Amino acid sequence: MKSQVVSFLIKCPDQKGLVAKITSFFYDKGFNILSSQQYVNSIENKYFMRIRLNADGTNISKEALEKSFLELAAPLHIDWSVNYGDKKQNVAIMVSHTSHNLYDLLERSKEGRLDCNVKMIISNHDKLRYIAEMFNIPFYYLPVTKETKLEQEAQVKDLLDSNAIDLVIMARYMQILSADFINHYPEKIINIHHSFLPAFQGANPYRKAYERGVKLIGATAHYATVDLDEGPIIEQDVKPVTHESTPTTLKRIGADIEKLVLARAVKNHLNHQIIVSGNRAIVFPEAGE
Repeated sequence: MKSQVVSFLIKCPDQKGLVAKITSFFYDKGFNILSSQQYVNSIENKYFMRIRLNADGTNISKEALEKSFLELAAPLHIDWSVNYGDKKQNVAIMVSHTSHNLYDLLERSKEGRLDCNVKMIISNHDKLRYIAEMFNIPFYYLPVTKETKLEQEAQVKDLLDSNAIDLVIMARYMQILSADFINHYPEKIINIHHSFLPAFQGANPYRKAYERGVKLIGATAHYATVDLDEGPIIEQDVKPVTHESTPTTLKRIGADIEKLVLARAVKNHLNHQIIVSGNRAIVFPEAGE
């Protein structure tokens, strides 16, 4: 096997002997275990594992490894995925008016802090084209109205599928995606928004937060689902504010938090650190990668 580091994400009903069976399997195949992270949800009786392996020196092929692991997984009712770390994921960023998340993601990608290929930027406005040109990223302006929504989404899907996009990042794309669109990319769309929701919905949330006198503001990054802004949460963060904060300063602080939260969520996804279970995301921390 050419790839040196292989990682498995595993979830299944909790049961005796899981760790021994799984680690023995990889030992018998010649792998060295670099890290093994586990979590047991005793309320739901579910077991989760992220295991990273050094494949250096093994002679087994990817096909043989997966076939053999499936034989172990089936009787244990293991749901699993494997990442060989031998290719960068292709990413599309969707935006509308605001630029802070877009700038941040492109800068991190260019500097190698996000291990991905940003293949395109898609927007329902032409306002941020200049940023795409600065980073030499293809920009697609696809305006949308209530009457043209399905047609525009079909154009977006054609772009994503024809470019083999692995992850879609909604970097403040201010349009509600249809259920058909979201279901076409399950657990492959990450959205970011302020953490007030479900309070202060709609326009000018920071003005509304100021009027309410909030003492905490923050951001939430989650997988998009058909339930608007209620998908599995990947990352969140908050910062205390005071009565002296104005709507302008609240918005600025909120934008800074958004950048960090979205970047962490994207990195967790790209690094194969997340297992979705129902409407919860189990996010394993980096383990020496």
